Amino acid sequence: MGLFSFLSQELAMDLGTANTIIIQNDKIVVDEPSIVALNRRTDKLEAIGEKARQMHGKTHDNIYTIRPLRDGVIADFNAAEQMIRGMIKMINKKGQLFTPSLTMVICIPSGSTEVEIRAVRDSGEHAGGREVYMIYEPMAAALGIGLDVEAPEGNMVVDIGGGTTEIAVISLGGIVTNKSIRIAGDDLTADIMEYMRRQHNIKIGERTAEEIKIRVGSALPELDEPPADYIVQGPNQMTALPIEVPVSYQEISHCLEKSISKMETAILNALEQTPPELYADIVNNGIYLAGGGALLRGLDKRLTDKINIPFHIAEDPLHAVARGTGIALKNRHKFSFLMR
Repeated sequence: MGLFSFLSQELAMDLGTANTIIIQNDKIVVDEPSIVALNRRTDKLEAIGEKARQMHGKTHDNIYTIRPLRDGVIADFNAAEQMIRGMIKMINKKGQLFTPSLTMVICIPSGSTEVEIRAVRDSGEHAGGREVYMIYEPMAAALGIGLDVEAPEGNMVVDIGGGTTEIAVISLGGIVTNKSIRIAGDDLTADIMEYMRRQHNIKIGERTAEEIKIRVGSALPELDEPPADYIVQGPNQMTALPIEVPVSYQEISHCLEKSISKMETAILNALEQTPPELYADIVNNGIYLAGGGALLRGLDKRLTDKINIPFHIAEDPLHAVARGTGIALKNRHKFSFLMR
């Protein structure tokens, strides 16, 4: 058994649009941005994860950076496969004689089509997965938050990731109603880029917009503990001369208004389709927020005021889905909702 366990590995992977997290033996072993840098001439991998993110927007003609996932699904098959392989290599030490056979659980958006599901499965298999299981993101989020998904009561989870916002009502180990919208963290970043261009005449890249979102992002125009203004530097669009612009959280809450309203509408739609008995459970238990988007200042308060149901932020929203995928991996013979 000793040799066999050395040759086989179990990994849980949260393959996200923004970040990919791999869990092995209940520990997070890889937590890297989902981005690769490839050589244009040879198509060979130059860098992966954080190293590739630092190159993003700063490359020359021979190297290009690519995010293999768009809106939660694989947009570039070759790059996705290289990324999964590279991240699995990060765990396995160099100089191993054998490549271990992998048992993997990968989580996917609940709105995935058959083709999108197959793309994830194929990528996992090509990267060395012998047994590849799939789990829907809201289900993984619920497990990661610590909810009893197999109990006969309704729990609602809203997982705001990079590419998709997943809203699901879970009961008896299955998803009763779900709504998957392609408005999430990336759209908020794009809103900020557009706003800075229109309002301040300043051109900024994706990384700067992401930084603004983290430093002064807010869902409410009035916060109890407001963050300090963030200074943005960049070229003026008219003159190409450098300018500095202070950005306040009120401005950002105003520019994110449209996208957050769409999320609110989607949550209300999911609640409309929920059977009345489960609806009563949700009102009592509250709704759980997971994913990086849950960290947006004031979002839980705004949603609570709008929908009249208390919203709770998961204790580690960024890793809730990954942790849940890890729990599913350990109980893969017991949970019937895993897909092969």
